[in-house]
Amino acid sequence: MVVMTEVEVLQLLVSPAHRLAGRPSDGPADGPSDERVPLVEVRRGLGIVGDRYYARPAHRNAAVTLMAAEKLPVAIDGAADLRHTRRNVLLRGVDIDACVGATIALDCGTGPVVFAVNRPARPCAWMDVTIGPGAQRALRGGGGVRCTPLSDGVIRLGPATFRVVAGPGDTA
Repeated sequence: MVVMTEVEVLQLLVSPAHRLAGRPSDGPADGPSDERVPLVEVRRGLGIVGDRYYARPAHRNAAVTLMAAEKLPVAIDGAADLRHTRRNVLLRGVDIDACVGATIALDCGTGPVVFAVNRPARPCAWMDVTIGPGAQRALRGGGGVRCTPLSDGVIRLGPATFRVVAGPGDTA
């Protein structure tokens, strides 16, 4: 099965530290004011170079998180983005949450980066703190997906081609 569509990579986030740990009522830990970047380097089986989950065995099947912009609720300050959700890639134009179990490819013009879409990235109580009250509930079923990179490559901001290479249950 090959389903292809044009999408846009709106934001990319590389977070070297886990700032949303502990109790949400204590607020996020200190860190850079903006961890958004114009491009990321992806390594097969390891994740995004420089990210807190890069090469961490416990996170190999969830090293990269992708989220659909269409599912992102508006924050109290009107500017919800990847800093609030701690996802890595924000896409417009595809229901990424419907791709659990699939193998996908994202090509920003330098060749496809292939991912196994393993499971939903479930929203947590932090979403009510970083985005606003009710965000955790609003993101149920739309909090993005956790993926394993199956190839090396680069993802950059701007237009991209999104392909479903194999659907759930397909044999590649």
